[in-house]
Amino acid sequence: QVQLVESGGGLVQAGGSLRLSCAASGFLRINQMGWYRQAPGKQRELVADITSGGNTNYLDSVKGRFTISRENAKNTVYLQMNSLKPEDTAVYYCNAVGITTAQAMAVMPLERVYWGQGTQVTVSS
Repeated sequence: QVQLVESGGGLVQAGGSLRLSCAASGFLRINQMGWYRQAPGKQRELVADITSGGNTNYLDSVKGRFTISRENAKNTVYLQMNSLKPEDTAVYYCNAVGITTAQAMAVMPLERVYWGQGTQVTVSS
């Protein structure tokens, strides 16, 4: 069974910090994991992602404030969020790109994108 379980969201004052975690299960391999967010009435946007090789990518507005990291052996990705701003308020979703253990049985397994259920981050002013 494939699961992406997020944790660590909550309410914090502007300037504060939160650390999000996402634990993935049911994968044979995961090549990329990341965090997206979606504010009410807004489109979902990429916040940060990281490849299995450690290459990272960040949304411009979070550069210097957020740090994504990954423990490949644990299939877990983290998002350390510092200097939070009210505009960071959103539901944050974990995603993973990889091959599940079930899909690996196929003749030609293909990577797919999987999503967690999201965790709410609220930053007060």
